Amino acid sequence: MPSLLKRVAFCAALLLAIASFAQQAQAQGGYSLNAGDAVRIHVFGEPDLSFESLLIGQNGRISYPFLGELKVTGTSAAELQQLLVDGLQPDYLIDPRISVSVVRYRPFFLNGEINRPGGVDFQPGLTLRKAIALAGGFTERANKKEILVISDNDPERKERKVGLDYQVQPGDIFTVKDTFF
Repeated sequence: MPSLLKRVAFCAALLLAIASFAQQAQAQGGYSLNAGDAVRIHVFGEPDLSFESLLIGQNGRISYPFLGELKVTGTSAAELQQLLVDGLQPDYLIDPRISVSVVRYRPFFLNGEINRPGGVDFQPGLTLRKAIALAGGFTERANKKEILVISDNDPERKERKVGLDYQVQPGDIFTVKDTFF
């Protein structure tokens, strides 16, 4: 019986931790939009204001009916949703019901000693190990301990060394060095 109580207590603690993590992620706004991402905007009951795949331009902006050019770089989908609600209410719509979601993330890039170097579509939760597998794996000459990244969100654009368990971010540029025998 005591082991059953321990299991129940463990499960309860685990559920609380998961709920806390979900609330923190939601409070932080999650993923930040940037040039190259595509978003789906759905305005309920307004097909002319809804878009299935609206690409964020290189200038970090989208063009939206009635509101013109909107700078969306650095905002989350939830923040863009609120921006649209605030812009359309009350001049254009009385009570706009809007949902915004990311339909395509900007790619990241792999170069160096990779079998198929180039751009790879980002997927949330992707590690560098999985990303390299998507690109055909390492070449025979690859140095698996010498992998450099330039992060898209680093304003200095400095290379830094990372391991295979690094969480890939959209826009990252990876270079796999070669080994010297």
